[in-house]
Parts: sequence; C-alpha cells; structure tokens
Amino acid sequence: GVQTCALLDVGCKTTSTGCRIFGALKGAADGGLDIPHSEKRFPGYDRDSKEYDADMHRERIFGGHVGEYMEYLEEEDNTKYQQQFASYLAEDIEADGLEELYEGVHEKIREDPSASEKKAFTPDKSFKRKVKKTLAERKADVQAKKDAKNAELEEDDDE
Repeated sequence: GVQTCALLDVGCKTTSTGCRIFGALKGAADGGLDIPHSEKRFPGYDRDSKEYDADMHRERIFGGHVGEYMEYLEEEDNTKYQQQFASYLAEDIEADGLEELYEGVHEKIREDPSASEKKAFTPDKSFKRKVKKTLAERKADVQAKKDAKNAELEEDDDE
C-alpha cells in the first residue's frame, strides 16, 4: 500500500513553541500523514502546567490572533489599520468574520486539494542593464575626478 509515515525536517529553522513549521506539521498530521510528534511545540501548550489547550490552538488556526490584532489596530492606530489590512477592507472582511473565512477556505481545500495552475512568469523586458565600461573609460573617469579635485584644492590654496 501507500506509505503515509513521514518525518519533519526543519533544517536550520528555529523550533520555538508556536513556530509556523509546527502549523505545517499539524496540518499534515490532521491530513492523515503519520508523523511522530508531541504537542509540546504547538500553540496552546503550557510548559508550566504541562497541558495542551486544543481550543487555543484551534483559535490560532482559524485566525483568532489576526482578528484580535485587527481590532486592536482599529482602536489604537486607524491609519496603520487601514494600511495593514487594506486588502481585507477591500474585500469587506471584518475581524469577527475571519473564522468563517478560514472555514470556507478549508472546505474548498478538502473539496479539491490539488494545486491550482500557476501562471507563467513573464519578466519585464524593458529593463536594460548599463553596458560595462572599458578599462580605458574607467581610467579616464578616475583621471577626470582627480583633475577636478586637484583644481578644487588649487582654488582653496589661492584663497
């Protein structure tokens, strides 16, 4: 059959509690992959009481922390709120509507988990790099700068 066991290789990433790499681990584990792990690094784990709060982790998955930040910025610094969440505001997404948005996104992913078609990259052809100067041109530029500086120094000496 199909092997569904995997290991998480974080590479050089810092593995602090609540790190995004553990969000990817949680998603893969929830998706059916058998990945050996503990809940100690998930958001919601309390080291002091050694307990994992699944509700807090669920709130984080569904953007609760983003909603709280949206509400905080809206009250404290409205101009920064307008700038930071401009795309949310353009789509009429409110802080209290984030959970429904995320649930809808998760449903769509479950319906069709295949990746969407990527658009072909077309580079901007209008940019042209400056042509590299020849050795003679570079030496002439340096000599012109030297001459200008020497002339400036001679003017200062004359005064």
